[in-house]
Amino acid sequence: MLEVTNLQVKLEEEDKQILKGVTLTIPAGEVHAIMGPNGSGKSTLSYVLSGRDGYEVTEGGATLDGADILDMEPEERAAAGLFLAFQYPVEIPGVGNMTFLRTAVNAQRKARGEEELSSGDFLRLVREKAKALDIDAEMLKRPVNVGFSGGEKKRNEILQMAMLEPRMCIMDETDSGLDVDAMRLVADGVNALRSPDRSFLVITHYQRLLDHIRPDVVHIMSDGRIVRTGGPELALEVEQNGYGDLLSEEGA
Repeated sequence: MLEVTNLQVKLEEEDKQILKGVTLTIPAGEVHAIMGPNGSGKSTLSYVLSGRDGYEVTEGGATLDGADILDMEPEERAAAGLFLAFQYPVEIPGVGNMTFLRTAVNAQRKARGEEELSSGDFLRLVREKAKALDIDAEMLKRPVNVGFSGGEKKRNEILQMAMLEPRMCIMDETDSGLDVDAMRLVADGVNALRSPDRSFLVITHYQRLLDHIRPDVVHIMSDGRIVRTGGPELALEVEQNGYGDLLSEEGA
């Protein structure tokens, strides 16, 4: 599925190295979590994989289902099956959720050489997905994220994910700013989308999200590298003892 090999990345404007050799393999159907202290490079990894401007890959590579995604434009990566859920989803005044979703879905279908959905087919599909995710149909009638609470914005991204049906979902600190109830609702949406042919990379500071989205593998990132990999118990170790002990072990 996703294969990242010795990925080294610097900020273009500051000429500052952020990622210093990230190697990561996420097979189909697995959920991997990345944790780490502030400034370790977690969000940079998500930005580079999704094609955000401002970063220069100096070495290494990344492939999705064998295709080199670093040479693709962001929309090409999306069409290839990559989805990024933002830490802070943006508001788009004047653009209705339904219009936004239909445009996005049909743009991807067109890019893959598939027939675009008719208005009727799209309406049936979006209502079906919203109902399955327990999302209020009223959300579909509002402008994208305008006036939404933090939890509603994140759930709206889950609906986008369900409609686009990506192969690889990257979630960049999706629990940021959420209360416990909102986080559980978002986690339930993610769990509903888990499948043998869809993988997730969940980037988080906190183990509490992983109580609800149980990962197959947990990686600890520090100073631009993955320094430790283990099972869900690794996240519990971080929650109980912090990063200090883990990182001192690696440096010993």
